[in-house]
Amino acid sequence: MKKALIVGGAGYIGGYMTDLLQQSTDFDITVYDNLLFENHFLKNVKFIYGDIRDREKLAKILPEYNFVIWLAALVGDGACAVNLPLTEEINADAPKWLVDHYDGTIVFMSTCSVYGMNKSLINEDAKPNPLSAYASTKLEAEQYIVNHAKDYLIFRLGTLYGVGDMFSRLRFDLVVNVLTLHAIQKGEVSVFGGQQWRPILHVKDVAHAVAYCLKHNVRGLYNLSEQNVVIADLAEEIKKIVPDMKIKHQDIKFEDLRDYKVDNSRILETGWRPKFTLTEGIEEIAWAISESRVKDPSDPVYSNVAYMRELERSGARG
Repeated sequence: MKKALIVGGAGYIGGYMTDLLQQSTDFDITVYDNLLFENHFLKNVKFIYGDIRDREKLAKILPEYNFVIWLAALVGDGACAVNLPLTEEINADAPKWLVDHYDGTIVFMSTCSVYGMNKSLINEDAKPNPLSAYASTKLEAEQYIVNHAKDYLIFRLGTLYGVGDMFSRLRFDLVVNVLTLHAIQKGEVSVFGGQQWRPILHVKDVAHAVAYCLKHNVRGLYNLSEQNVVIADLAEEIKKIVPDMKIKHQDIKFEDLRDYKVDNSRILETGWRPKFTLTEGIEEIAWAISESRVKDPSDPVYSNVAYMRELERSGARG
């Protein structure tokens, strides 16, 4: 049985990944997390409370593990723009340190945001065009891993959606999730411009991809997505689940300039397939909101940028 350290395992991606890998007979897992968005971690799994910038603590425990699944990051353009030096420290410097001080397999989550704007269907060999600190720091980290790590698996993730596990926080700053939230709470979804393309992926499929690739000894760098969608079409898909909602089209150009479609054929050639659909993800979010499973979806904790701004104002930015 291989030992895996899930760094950032209490987060949106890490919640279901912890559950999935814990159920497997292939892995003995431990979660390492600083609980930035949580007040507690009560899952029945081995847990180490720690910050990824605590080099001394990490250096002591890393040799115990065959795999390090590195999920910890500041995620999203807005959240990363709040404090640029901190973004560089978390998203670039910490993964670089890991590469220099760890001999096992590194599983790293990058982002399709590294492509920025590109009208072509782009594969992993396309020239990156990062438009934000989030994208540029993720690209910096992944390039260092490719050039210096002994063994690695990197996923450039599409925009995530859906519910992971039943304990970790939801995110209402992701396009599918927030549009579904507005459809139920406001009865209306505003689509700005709407013709931008995005690759999307259910959050649970990140975990299944990691488990599949580690089990089958798949290595390298891969676009990880389910499909490419036009933002305006997302609203139409949500309307199928929330039929009473109205779609309000705005000619105002959306401030997010990203517009790209990715080719996921390289990961599909390994035999991996997504297990979850956009419809399922919309239904999950709609269920959580309509049944008031989330007491206050406007709480900053459900938005990376809002939470980072709150921490910055309070002086508790880490």
